[in-house]
Amino acid sequence: MVYRLPPLSSMRLFEAAGRHLSFKAAAEDLNITPSAISHGVQTLEDWLGVELFVRGNRSLALTEAGAVYLPQVQAALELLSRATEMVPGRKPTGRLAVSVPPTFGMRWLLPRLRRFNERHPRIEVTVDTSQRRVEFSRDGVDVAIRMGRGDWAGLHATCLVRERLVPVCAPALAATIRSADDLRRATLLHVTRAGEDWAAWGGLAGIDLSATTGGVRFDTIQMALEAAVAGIGVALGRLPLVEPDFAANRLVPVLGPPLVCATGYWLVMQRETVMRPEVSAFRRWIDSELKAADEGGRTETAPARPRAASAR
Repeated sequence: MVYRLPPLSSMRLFEAAGRHLSFKAAAEDLNITPSAISHGVQTLEDWLGVELFVRGNRSLALTEAGAVYLPQVQAALELLSRATEMVPGRKPTGRLAVSVPPTFGMRWLLPRLRRFNERHPRIEVTVDTSQRRVEFSRDGVDVAIRMGRGDWAGLHATCLVRERLVPVCAPALAATIRSADDLRRATLLHVTRAGEDWAAWGGLAGIDLSATTGGVRFDTIQMALEAAVAGIGVALGRLPLVEPDFAANRLVPVLGPPLVCATGYWLVMQRETVMRPEVSAFRRWIDSELKAADEGGRTETAPARPRAASAR
């Protein structure tokens, strides 16, 4: 069968422009110039004999034909991408886009990433630490590392390591906190985005913190830990993230030992990318790196849920 197809490169440019509704944003996405996007789209329009966009001075909108064509092109490109990735025996030589929480990325992944690059020098890794909701296919993300309980609908999620909680503070402040009452009088540092915070630790430790008021709130674990290092108050240390601070004596645990909580760090991906060579290589590597820190639930897989394509 002879397939009558437009230039595939122009379809890729059209998809990016249609997704962003901006030649400039599409160009940034594909790392080319806006002019190249414009010329590529024009080539496709000439081939089809129909306009796909309504071009304004500062705006771009899909025509009726473009709105019908775009989702079909996206589906076709995704199918081609999957077929290429699943070729039997293909070696991991492509790109790998990893979405990771900023504190985990800074404190755990970054210091170890060199070892992955040395083991797989032909894999080009991109790390994204934004805290937005991830749409895997649309955002071009291959794997995400997420803190949670593994209940991401329709996705393959494997627990890497369970989170362990313990109060931490600067050594000078630690000398003043020897009991639950001392902790209640201290300034507690909260993380607004964390699923498990002081109330969760109090429940595990059998310490009622409901009457505790005030404190300081941060949107990242990194900020809370740095505030603890500065002596501002007591943060909730999360292992393995806080281990470098223990080793450097920047922070010390109080009212220990660390307690295993319901959340953990999970490797999350779409089911159809599980066997992609680059993904498999990353899974094996991160599993080996976290093996020493894992105290249970390492290979637990989240139960299947209805289809969805995002993870927090």
